[in-house]
Amino acid sequence: MPKAIEALTPLLAAAEGGSEGGGSFLVTPSLGLMIWTLIAFGVTFWVLKKFAYPKIEEALDKRAALISESLDSAERQRVEADKLLADYRQRLAEAREQADEILDRARKAAETTKAKAASEGQAKREELVEAARRDIEGETRRALDQIRKEVADLTVLATERVTRRSLDEATQKELVEEALREVDFSSLSGESRNN
Repeated sequence: MPKAIEALTPLLAAAEGGSEGGGSFLVTPSLGLMIWTLIAFGVTFWVLKKFAYPKIEEALDKRAALISESLDSAERQRVEADKLLADYRQRLAEAREQADEILDRARKAAETTKAKAASEGQAKREELVEAARRDIEGETRRALDQIRKEVADLTVLATERVTRRSLDEATQKELVEEALREVDFSSLSGESRNN
């Protein structure tokens, strides 16, 4: 320590001498002050370089590696997100196409079913109309036969009362046929309307 005090003595003397002269020893440094400043700077630089800079550099390297890794990870995630987005868009387009196909098939099926139902309904209606027409014609024939029979019976009865005698079968048949020819059954059966 005495050497350190001896070394600082010129600095103190320069500081005292500088203040007496009215100037600052820092503004007009002496050669000894410069040397000691350089030595202090060198020792400080060596200590920093030996102990602090490696830790600072290591921390900076770790930070740079972490940033680089984060950037790489972000780029990988961006690429993956782009792939997922492209896949999603492709699936969405496929789903839209499938939905359009399903709607087209449903429309076609509905139209086919509607046309089929209409044709079946038309055929069924025509079949029912034809069956009703046959039933009407059958009932009309039965009614006409019934009316002919009743007219024949009435004719025979009227003839017997008028003549007051019984007719034989041949005469009765002849009178009935004559009466039936005189009666216009075509108007009863609706034939005159159809003609």
